[in-house]
Amino acid sequence: MEKSCTLLVHFDKGTPALANEIKEALEGNDVAAKSEALKKAIMLLLNGETIPQLFITIIRYVLPSEDHTVQKLLLFYLEIIEKTDSRGKVLPEMILICQNLRNNLQHPNEYIRGVTLRFLCRLNESEIVEPLIPSILANLEHRHPFVRRNAVLAVMSVYRLPQGEQLLDSAPEIIEKFLSTEQDQSSKRNAFLMLFTCAQDRAVNYLFTHIDRIIDWGEQLQMVVLELIKKVCRANKSEKGKYIKIIISLLNASSAAVVYECAGTLVSLSSAPTAIRAAASTYCQLLLSQSDNNVKLIVLDRLNELKGSHREIMMEMVMDVLRALSSPNVDIRRKTLDIVLELITPRNVDEVVMMLKKEVVKTQNGEHEKNGEYRQMLVQAIHSCAIKFPEVASTVVHLLMDFLGDTNVASAMDVVVFVREIIETNPKLRVSIITRLLDTFYQIRAARVCSCALWIIGEYCLSLSEVESGIATIKQCLGELPFFTVTEDGEVQDASKKTQQVSSTMVSSRRPAVLADGTYATQSAALETAMSPPTLVHGSLSSLGNLRSLILAGDFFLGAVVACTLTKLVLRLEEVQPSKVEVNRASIQALLIMVSMLQLGESSVLSHPIDYDSRDRIVLCIRLLCNTGDEIRKIWLQSCRQSFVKMLADKQHRETEESKAKAQISNVQPDDLIDFYHLKSRKGMSQLELEDEVQDDLKRATGEFTKDGDDANKLNRILQLTGFSDPVYAEAYVTVHHYDIVLDVTVINRTKETLQNLCLELATMGDLKLVERPQNYTLAPESSKQIKANIKVSSTETGVIFGNIVYETSNVLERNVIVLNDIHIDIMDYISPASCADVAFRTMWAEFEWENKVAVNTIIQDEKEFLNHIIKSTNMKCLTPLSALEGECGFLAANLYAKSVFGEDALVNLSIEKQADDKLGGYIRIRSKTQGIALSLGDKITLKQKGGGT
Repeated sequence: MEKSCTLLVHFDKGTPALANEIKEALEGNDVAAKSEALKKAIMLLLNGETIPQLFITIIRYVLPSEDHTVQKLLLFYLEIIEKTDSRGKVLPEMILICQNLRNNLQHPNEYIRGVTLRFLCRLNESEIVEPLIPSILANLEHRHPFVRRNAVLAVMSVYRLPQGEQLLDSAPEIIEKFLSTEQDQSSKRNAFLMLFTCAQDRAVNYLFTHIDRIIDWGEQLQMVVLELIKKVCRANKSEKGKYIKIIISLLNASSAAVVYECAGTLVSLSSAPTAIRAAASTYCQLLLSQSDNNVKLIVLDRLNELKGSHREIMMEMVMDVLRALSSPNVDIRRKTLDIVLELITPRNVDEVVMMLKKEVVKTQNGEHEKNGEYRQMLVQAIHSCAIKFPEVASTVVHLLMDFLGDTNVASAMDVVVFVREIIETNPKLRVSIITRLLDTFYQIRAARVCSCALWIIGEYCLSLSEVESGIATIKQCLGELPFFTVTEDGEVQDASKKTQQVSSTMVSSRRPAVLADGTYATQSAALETAMSPPTLVHGSLSSLGNLRSLILAGDFFLGAVVACTLTKLVLRLEEVQPSKVEVNRASIQALLIMVSMLQLGESSVLSHPIDYDSRDRIVLCIRLLCNTGDEIRKIWLQSCRQSFVKMLADKQHRETEESKAKAQISNVQPDDLIDFYHLKSRKGMSQLELEDEVQDDLKRATGEFTKDGDDANKLNRILQLTGFSDPVYAEAYVTVHHYDIVLDVTVINRTKETLQNLCLELATMGDLKLVERPQNYTLAPESSKQIKANIKVSSTETGVIFGNIVYETSNVLERNVIVLNDIHIDIMDYISPASCADVAFRTMWAEFEWENKVAVNTIIQDEKEFLNHIIKSTNMKCLTPLSALEGECGFLAANLYAKSVFGEDALVNLSIEKQADDKLGGYIRIRSKTQGIALSLGDKITLKQKGGGT
């Protein structure tokens, strides 16, 4: 059996010391050399070397030394040397060190006494300790607290030895008496720990005797009190009430560590609303008072756990939790918003949104580099509030529309998506949103945001004035036509140069111009920039219109969106404008704009011509304006909106289904005991104790006390490692935790002989690492042994554990080896389904560098059945809504997403089609940040994709 190790020292195996050199240095008079030699001897011993010849040298030359460093190293040496023989008897030479230890315990220097007492705590041989007991007890009355606190620990370790109660039967009484007179906080803590460990009743009596002064005790002692309370309450649940009062009183302690532990203990022991409210309030105070970001994140995790089990109480704390937004750390802000958004109710939504609005305004003024990212989070949070509670939308939508021109494109995109959803779900806000959007449209700089805003203008401009304003705004942002002209010299020139003066007076009155580098300038200064070829004037042309500069930069998709929006506006103008002349004028202007865009796209001015899709879209719009029909008008003016409404309804339905699934609670059998609150005996119970009892009854009734694992699932994790005919049968039960794997191996000796030095040797492949060295066991005939092996996991990838069992028998000298079956660690144990927004999925897809492309090879013939099979096999979530997968067209494309316990993202895109022979073809593409997860997931899909019986 391998010894327990109480000492760890780094050892450089490259330069091992020689025993003779160490011996010479120890015999010399140089104290520094002695210290170094002792260190080398200790390191050699720790790494399995045996140096028996050094013992006598150390007794003769090191024991008499008065140097404190040498004496401490000597104690380390004595701690790790073998003190017993093969039969467990103490070696006779150990008697030599007993006198030295007694002298140390009576040494005039308190440091020597203290380190010797600490050394005695790690001795397991009662024969060595017994003669030293009077000296240990004498040190309990030493003048120095360092000696006293170590003397208490020494008494505790002696009392806990196998024959400790006979050696020192009065130890609890001595320590209790010591505790009542001691003033040093560390010594009191150690004394109370001794009573807590060895005489729990005495510790409890002492606690209740001094219950009034508990708040004045030191931090260390208060922490041990909390440990005692946890232990007692777990053993005797009926006495919880009186201990919970102690914990609540400790919530006022000055130490943040004690307060944090109190809150955690309170939550683990009680479900009473008063207790949970006190714990939540404590966590909120710690959130504000602690400056360390790691502490804040840990406290937020605790609040998140409380939210899951005590949501009603946490709803009252929403505003307190929101104060954590004052931290500049983005992770803290994100976690805070995630917690708060799940606690919003009609009662607190106004306060929450008001706070979020203030934070949005702050992001305008601050110079913090992460302001754009924080603003995006706030916009998403406000969006979520407005969808759940439409009445708050009117208070925030106009404020957020100021950020449509945000330099952070993701933030601006979130704003415009929010506006698009609110304008449909809140018809009362339509007019004010359209008016504001038309006023601020010129500020939008990003093409994606422009596209979404143009769609809103095309769909929701309904009255005559709105339609005319919409057309005018688009014309103004496009600038003068054509987009370019060719001079007599053959040079290309921007047509807008001809009308610089007019444009300057028109635009500069509204806002300053923004140059390419983001700085402001007057209109005339902006136009002095050389801009002969349109390709060189992306930023400076923003002063003449954001649409113009983006189209001149070659964004013809945006050009197609402009054409569609103009088409919708002209079609609607036909319905609301009685004057045919005005309708024709608007139609001709729209046609001129579209033709100019086609002319620009097909010219040699830009580095790349217009793409075919955009060209076809613009041509379609031209044909439509030239020849409109009722059916076409209905499609363009009604069907688009109906599709959007259907999408919103589908999204709402999905969210409702998900919330219903989360809200499902487990129930126990109907014949289980339930105590009724009004029939309970209240004699001698405080309100808090009564609440706690009632909450326990409710937990019992709803099955929270009976949540056991699935036994059938446990059996699936048992793996056979050897054959039934092998002399040693072995099987392993694999338990996968987040960051480690525990193998519980049962080894059975099936022979009639005793197996000696039986060792389970394991090796790993992949990011797995064995924690312990293998130990040797002796196995009697037909007996069994449980062997545990711990393996650390550092990343999400498929790993393999392989090895063998080695043993010796009495009549054969050579060792026998049985090779074990390999244990494959499944990637599915480390990834779980997760959700993310479409935008986030696309961003990650573009950023992640590792891709694994798996060709579809399956006997399944139905596209949806294959998708469901892949989802089940990979433990991922399908992000593509079910409505998008409806219908039978022979094609299917879906996005799947999962997250690992290490925080890694796994993205999968499935693209399949039904071929002529009714078989499915296509590809499954996996992307991730790390190579391991992409390869492992690909291997898993390749293995499982065939379906059928696999």
